[in-house]
Amino acid sequence: MTFSTRFRLCVMMFLNFFIWGAWFVTMGTYLKSIPGITDVQVGVAYGTQSLGAIIAPFIIGLIADRFFAAQKILAVLHLVGAALLYYITTVSDFNAFYPALLVYMILFMPTLALVNTVSFKQINNPEKEFSNIRVWGTIGWIIAGLMIGWLAWEQENTLVNTFRLAAAVSLIMGVFCFTLPNTPPPKKGTRTSFGEIIGLDALGLFKDKNFLVFFLSSLLICIPLAFYYQETNIYLNELKVTGAAGKMAIGQMSEMAFLFLMPVFFSRLGVKKMLLIGMGAWVVRYLCFGFGDAGSGMWLLYGGIVLHGVCYDFFFVTGQIYTNERAGDSIRSAAQGMITLATYGVGMLIGFWVAGLVAEKYALPSGGHDWRSIWIVPAIIAAVVFAMYALLFREKRKTTITEADAEKGLAASPLT
Repeated sequence: MTFSTRFRLCVMMFLNFFIWGAWFVTMGTYLKSIPGITDVQVGVAYGTQSLGAIIAPFIIGLIADRFFAAQKILAVLHLVGAALLYYITTVSDFNAFYPALLVYMILFMPTLALVNTVSFKQINNPEKEFSNIRVWGTIGWIIAGLMIGWLAWEQENTLVNTFRLAAAVSLIMGVFCFTLPNTPPPKKGTRTSFGEIIGLDALGLFKDKNFLVFFLSSLLICIPLAFYYQETNIYLNELKVTGAAGKMAIGQMSEMAFLFLMPVFFSRLGVKKMLLIGMGAWVVRYLCFGFGDAGSGMWLLYGGIVLHGVCYDFFFVTGQIYTNERAGDSIRSAAQGMITLATYGVGMLIGFWVAGLVAEKYALPSGGHDWRSIWIVPAIIAAVVFAMYALLFREKRKTTITEADAEKGLAASPLT
């Protein structure tokens, strides 16, 4: 692969995740600044990500894999997305905001797979080369958060600018995609079944009790995960934490650091302990948020944010590697698709809805929220999932992992 190709792939990853990070983290705070919008509606808005994740496989499986070059589909999705993001800046009524956001997320979520497709087509050794390209996506998300914090849009109540910024970068990305290396459809002239798209070929894995326990735990743990993405920025801004979006970017920095440390931990701990550490970190994180504050308890808030690396990498990346191992070559793609659909689709859709209901329940008449009561809820859910998994999962043998395996896990991670 030439330097020019590698550079373009890195830019592609950076821009794709910058666009997402530019508005997604602070959307809840933005919506709460609009009179009349409720916490439940904030949850419904964040749920568009999950609906997009559920629908995305159909776009990839039925269109991208069979009819058009990936870079051209990527270009069109971002150009249309730019128009939708700009439209969102012109409306303040939720009944107009939500449909536009839903259509946007249905178009955006397939881009997460498409940028991987374009990358894998160009590199010779994915196990060694892909992580060095994919990491620029996480850097893009981090830079977006730091930029929002530096521009003080949260403090000035001008978060509508995040959508304008994302629209402008999406337009640039759309044009830039036409310069990417050609990536023709891999299944042109073939038929793709409904069952293949949603991973039905992997249902046989449920005969393994351990995999069934892992699957249910993965789905359920996404309920407390949704609280973090939906409520944390609102929480930090209500506490008057300056540059909240920038401080939340520390979570992605932590994710990058722990990813490189995972092989060391995994070789000593194995699958079960790694997954338990990930779930346990969720409990600790929400307790940190529940008992922290912007004064003497600020260290607890930082601790909860830093734990993002443990929460995400130890559970999701480990889970993707475990799924990869249990599925085998014949149904590996179907198994990963099934897990993704269950977690980022169904699990987080439920989680965003529950988070909205909980936040609404503990909204204070004088304004703001009873945050300690809110954060206790996901802490309890995570603790219950932790206990269920600890009691029911029986690890049959110690599993080892190489750095290449960790990079595969990163490759499969749609969220940062």
